[in-house]
Amino acid sequence: MATSLTFLLVCCLLQGVLCDEFGATLPQIIEVISGSCVTIPCSFNIQKMLERNLHNGCEAKWKSKDGSFFPSNSEDPATTKEVTGNLTKKDCTTTFTNMRPDYSKEYSFRLECQNDLKWTFAETSVTISVKDNPPFPTLQPSTLTVMEGTSVSLTCSAPAPCWRHPPTLTWTSNLGHSEETLQEEQDKTKVKISVLNFTASHLHHEKNIFCTAAYKKQDGSTDALVNTSLKASISYSPKDTTVSVSPSGPVPENTNVALTCSSNANPAVRSYTWYTADRHQETYIGNGHVLNIEASKVSSPFFCKAENDVGVGRSNLSQIDVQYSPKDTTVSVSPSGPVPENTNVSLTCSSNANPAVRSYTWYTADRHQETYIGNGHVLNIEASKVNSPFFCKVENDVGVGRSILSYIDILGFEQHFGHCKGVLIPWAIAGFSLSVNVMLIIYTAFLCKARGNVRPKEEDRTYMSLDRRNVTASSEYDVIAQTPK
Repeated sequence: MATSLTFLLVCCLLQGVLCDEFGATLPQIIEVISGSCVTIPCSFNIQKMLERNLHNGCEAKWKSKDGSFFPSNSEDPATTKEVTGNLTKKDCTTTFTNMRPDYSKEYSFRLECQNDLKWTFAETSVTISVKDNPPFPTLQPSTLTVMEGTSVSLTCSAPAPCWRHPPTLTWTSNLGHSEETLQEEQDKTKVKISVLNFTASHLHHEKNIFCTAAYKKQDGSTDALVNTSLKASISYSPKDTTVSVSPSGPVPENTNVALTCSSNANPAVRSYTWYTADRHQETYIGNGHVLNIEASKVSSPFFCKAENDVGVGRSNLSQIDVQYSPKDTTVSVSPSGPVPENTNVSLTCSSNANPAVRSYTWYTADRHQETYIGNGHVLNIEASKVNSPFFCKVENDVGVGRSILSYIDILGFEQHFGHCKGVLIPWAIAGFSLSVNVMLIIYTAFLCKARGNVRPKEEDRTYMSLDRRNVTASSEYDVIAQTPK
């Protein structure tokens, strides 16, 4: 024993020759949270001639600068020491449990074997700092400024002083896929690493992305949670482009309205352009965030385009409920063309109006006199009852519209002798001889012609020709409505 002490003393005196072969490798400082464990990575070297003294009976001790060993008998019994390294392989890694703030000290490793090998590696020490809260995790990169669609990789790291219970790292939910590893640092301490991969979206813009580290404690107290965040800056083309109209709701056609185009974009929108869309044709109508325009000029569906330095956004089609009195009111007759006077015809009134037409009314117009003849979108009537120019009036909640004057082409006389049939037929059925009948018919026709009741030529057939002001006959004779008795 005296020989061993003498050797150690000589070794210390011969610094740089023999003592250089004794050394320990320790981290400079380890931070640990109160109530948790700490693992001190440790390795050492000794003189080769003493390596034979290493055996399983050797013990690793930790000595503070004040000369006391840790843990001592005065420490909390819950605080334990476990050498997890193999001393025969010069691995002195040690784990302490249930650390307390008053254990914050500087410690050196001491090797004691059940032989002459006993050594304190005082030249190297580790500082244990026991705190109530763990250090904040680290994010790399610390800022995020990218364009939408870019693949992003964020790394979160947090120290793992207790190897048995490394921290759990979690990210802001619904961002992407993450992978965790426990990585060894250069000083042999360990750090928990989580890598998050996702594709940048406009939904991430100005959002705080958090990485939270949860440290489990062995003393039964609540886990310690700490987090670090960064704010994402994502560049993207205009999104959610919408149009609003003021005043809203139905507006009269001559009203001025304000069209407002809104969009979510980064960088901000630099131009707004307005278009109407009629089928496949887009027509420019103005520009600006707010467009003041007469409602009647935006009668077709319209939209706006918003543009920034990244791209273009487009709103859905919108339409203004422009209200106006009936326009383009027209009349149609079925059947069309010349019709006998006793024929039933259908008169149809059509009009363009908003809101829809609520009433249709029919009139004849004889000079300055308007005479009511019926109502309804379709009027079924005998042609002879519409022997004057006629028109329809339509009405909605805004006003009234009126068609131009129309007329029915009524066939006025039967071909040739039709209107003398009251005279001709009685003679024909009297039973006279053929020659007498022929003479009588010729005589009767002469009488009818003399009375102006027939026109023997086809081209003299008379029609009721109506214009917008009055009724006239198409031949030089007035129409005689009665039939000879």
